[in-house]
Amino acid sequence: MGSGVQEQRASLTQGEVLPRASTGQSEGLKHTRSIVNSLFSGALAGAVAKTAVAPLDRTKIIFQGNLSMCVFVCTQEAYRLIYRTYLKDGFFSLWRGNSATMVRVIPYAAIQFCAHEQFKGLLGAYYGFQGKVLPPFQRLLAGSMAGTMAAMLTYPLDMLQHILAASRPSGPFAAVLDNECGCTRSSFVPSRYSNILHVFVRISREEGLKTLYRGFTPTILGVVPYAGLSFFTYETLKKMHAERSGRSQPYSYERLAFGACAGLLGQSASYPLDVVRRRMQTAGVTGHTYGTILGTMREIVSEEGVIRGLYKGLSMNWVKGPIAVGISFTTFDLTHILLRKLHQMGYTAR
Repeated sequence: MGSGVQEQRASLTQGEVLPRASTGQSEGLKHTRSIVNSLFSGALAGAVAKTAVAPLDRTKIIFQGNLSMCVFVCTQEAYRLIYRTYLKDGFFSLWRGNSATMVRVIPYAAIQFCAHEQFKGLLGAYYGFQGKVLPPFQRLLAGSMAGTMAAMLTYPLDMLQHILAASRPSGPFAAVLDNECGCTRSSFVPSRYSNILHVFVRISREEGLKTLYRGFTPTILGVVPYAGLSFFTYETLKKMHAERSGRSQPYSYERLAFGACAGLLGQSASYPLDVVRRRMQTAGVTGHTYGTILGTMREIVSEEGVIRGLYKGLSMNWVKGPIAVGISFTTFDLTHILLRKLHQMGYTAR
């Protein structure tokens, strides 16, 4: 009898202590799971969005990277160029090199979206808006910090990918580009690289590892307004939608529209710095020497003019950017919501 009471007391004691330990563990597990969900959702969002606009992105990089031999009208011929490439090489040739792009895009998008969720939580707790929509300034700040963190951690991959992309196009793609834009073959630098790993090895050996951060300053200066305005616009439009419609969650097509507006505003504001960044990144490939941001900007303007230089390819970006950002935000939100629901329903491992 006594032993039974002692066992019961022991079990009660354990029952009082164990939930406390379990509560702490569950909070830690919940936070870890939230980070993993954000990383996975962000990676998927970046991969889906970038794959959707890969043909336009490839063409834009070629136009941005080349100088006055390829005039501004080339951007108007980009879509015809893509169509001719499709006829000559087939549908999937439009995505050639996309796997190399994924090496950069997936970690960048994963870090950016995850960092944004974490910064929203930190700023909300600090300013007393935990669990609520942040005020405008904090919304802008969370997006800017998320973009800055992602750019800092993945910049060498961005550098390598754009050096590879700036090399001379080979095969039918180059022939089509010559025909459509009237560019001579000398407009492009002969390709010295076979893949992104080859770029890393050769650049490190010939120019040093510090070259991997060439153009880093204009990148950060461009990321701050781009990421800040993109996340700010998207979050603001969702907030306004919830207040006017009474629905806490927009429909998928509404998310796409909000993301498109965010991408249009963010990319338009940061586009000149994006051009400067790519020129500085690919300076070794194109044979030009660019020093400071202002010096690069002055050289571009003096050789090509303001519109044809600093805004080269912008018309194409007004198509590509909103599509990519809309798909990215929508994919992240829907994947994040789905994973949360699956965890709540107990379908995932605990």
